[in-house]
Amino acid sequence: MSEPVFLRACRGDDVAHVPVWFMRQAGRSLPEYRKLRGTGSILDAIADPVVACEVTMQPVRRYGVDAAILFSDIVVPFHAIGFGVDVVPGRGPVIAQPFTTSSDLARLRPLDDLDIAHVTATVDLAVKELDATDTPLIGFAGAPFTVASYLVEGAPTRDFAVIKTMMHREPQLFDQLLDRLVEITISFLSAQVRHGARAVQLFDSWAGALTRDEYRRFALPATERVLAGIADLGVPTILFGVGTGELLDLMATARSTVMGIDWHVDLDEGRRRVGGRPVQGNLDPARCLGGDDVAIAAAREVIARAGRAPGHIFNLGHGVLPSTDPSALAAVVRVVHDEGRAGVE
Repeated sequence: MSEPVFLRACRGDDVAHVPVWFMRQAGRSLPEYRKLRGTGSILDAIADPVVACEVTMQPVRRYGVDAAILFSDIVVPFHAIGFGVDVVPGRGPVIAQPFTTSSDLARLRPLDDLDIAHVTATVDLAVKELDATDTPLIGFAGAPFTVASYLVEGAPTRDFAVIKTMMHREPQLFDQLLDRLVEITISFLSAQVRHGARAVQLFDSWAGALTRDEYRRFALPATERVLAGIADLGVPTILFGVGTGELLDLMATARSTVMGIDWHVDLDEGRRRVGGRPVQGNLDPARCLGGDDVAIAAAREVIARAGRAPGHIFNLGHGVLPSTDPSALAAVVRVVHDEGRAGVE
């Protein structure tokens, strides 16, 4: 059996059709997910490998996407080591005692395989099901800066005032924090790959809050170290951030296999900014809220911007919005498979 089209596109190979998957394809927009999970913290569902595997598989069955992404969360390893993290419905990650001083470094102990046994058990179950169709599983983690922003701020933020104050007032402490996060992130991604994940995505969701100089000094080195730390695993890596259009050239120097591009930058311009490396993106998630026809028209715009050069994985420019009608995403998959072409097989 030949290598799946998603993996080949990640490496910039010619493929018969543009592969497609969606960030947050597993979860809140699917009625089968809401029926299965009910209410409560997402961490409860993630802790049950049978439930987490089923949620991982639901969008693969419904949409026929070219890759599955593990049902998990970027704060999972930090919850697992007892840092005091919860994910509050409607609010997001909340830290009981945010990181404030050097004494908090001890709370960021190394990640042990036993800490994340529930995650690797989910990977095992999902890979077994996905093998029947040779659909690859994507593992993921949060990039160190984005995770640090949660741990320091204590909750989602719009202004990043607390973490930016630490970065500039206490850069040595900030560097020590990122050192711990780099090692935990490498361990988390490596475990997923060892159990069968065939690609990984690093979410630097909040890097767009930084200036170019701040990104170069406070985020990029840690991201580079994570990617270098998993390079010998031999799987494609995807680096993605929101609002990072002005950082794309810098992000590309971290040497991920694929650069994720959000909807703020047209895909042809995004390709130029990352030096022609494979790209993922970049349909505005809101364009999927207006019904099938609106979503199809938007998908065609992305396909046209991408052109026929190889190395395009179709995705949204951020995660699926909770109120998205699944029929719109199914329509997008159909049009991408039918009309998206990248190279010649």
